[in-house]
Amino acid sequence: MHLGSSVGGNKMAKFFGNLNLVLLAGLLLAVVVILTVGDLAAGTTGLNQIFRWLHLFFGIVWIGLLYYFNFVQIPTMPKIPADLKPGISKHIAPSALFFFRWGAAFTVLTGLIVAYLSGYAHQALALQAPFRMIGVGMWMALIMAFNVWVFIWPAQKKALGLVPADDATKAASAAKAMMFSRTNTLLSIGMLYCMVNANGG
Repeated sequence: MHLGSSVGGNKMAKFFGNLNLVLLAGLLLAVVVILTVGDLAAGTTGLNQIFRWLHLFFGIVWIGLLYYFNFVQIPTMPKIPADLKPGISKHIAPSALFFFRWGAAFTVLTGLIVAYLSGYAHQALALQAPFRMIGVGMWMALIMAFNVWVFIWPAQKKALGLVPADDATKAASAAKAMMFSRTNTLLSIGMLYCMVNANGG
């Protein structure tokens, strides 16, 4: 009994220790849900529903990491002993920034696809009624994604030493990345309200 439990526990630990397998299992479960209790079961699932789902997934990745940086990493870094900081700056931060910037890109891409498939992309981006609220949210998200790729990521590459930079440039780049990251945090609060409550979204 004990041996069987140990073997079963090892298999579960091996499975959950492999992120790729967990994501694959999650995807398969989602397909089962779509086929059985989702809109596809009623014959109404289309590209719009699939892209809404992907838009939400990538949005959670992006905004979740934005909040991780601002609520956890940035406030905690000054408290970490100097000899331990490379563990963050050389390993955790570059990996988090990879998912952060691509999460931003795919959130915007899938969001624009949803707006196009739903037929309100032009009206929303032009801030026309009845799509003004979702349009405001879209513009906030576009500004945030622009900040990620044009200001935050280039500055972080210098601050983390991923590209050559002297100490003064690293310090200035870290401050610049923090400022635009906080700007995105500020914008995200209103953006999320628009996304959740827009009648046309």
